Amino acid sequence: MDLEIELRLLTETAQGREDAFAKLYERTNRRLYAVALNLLRQPDRAEEAVQEAYVRIWYNAGEYHQERGSVLTWMSSIVRYRCLDMLRSRKLREDKQDEFEGDESLPETEQTNLLDDLVLKEDAPQLGACMQTLDEGEQHAIHLAYFRGLTHSEITEQLGSPLGSVKSWIRRGLQRLKRCLES
Repeated sequence: MDLEIELRLLTETAQGREDAFAKLYERTNRRLYAVALNLLRQPDRAEEAVQEAYVRIWYNAGEYHQERGSVLTWMSSIVRYRCLDMLRSRKLREDKQDEFEGDESLPETEQTNLLDDLVLKEDAPQLGACMQTLDEGEQHAIHLAYFRGLTHSEITEQLGSPLGSVKSWIRRGLQRLKRCLES
């Protein structure tokens, strides 16, 4: 039922209905903020990312395709991409300053459930089952790339594995996830 309501609200948003967009915001902002906060780890930056994401959602609501996933999944990916852009931008600035090397890095590999970061409850069961079919290297690499926002090089450092292996794990893992989710 929630999925139908969110789909209706997004469809109306695509038609320029501000009241529908306001309702969509009310229904989804806490979950999207949780996604941003998980990636950025700073409340003010998370709020900024979510605000910018909602601007994109407003302007791109007509580009949503139901066959590619739920409304919330689509919106979360917009938030996630915005967060990753912010992280990359900050990393580039830090690299140019070259003063603080490694201060913002994540702790070494944490013993956490790879799906703890999922906020999208309607997608979690199927994605969780599909993630469990992956090899351990694929699981870790995908988790670090998509749920923690690390680059291939950062994943290489975190896992202590060669860059080619990390890229292969991500590519193969995503292919296997796609096949699993489509079945």
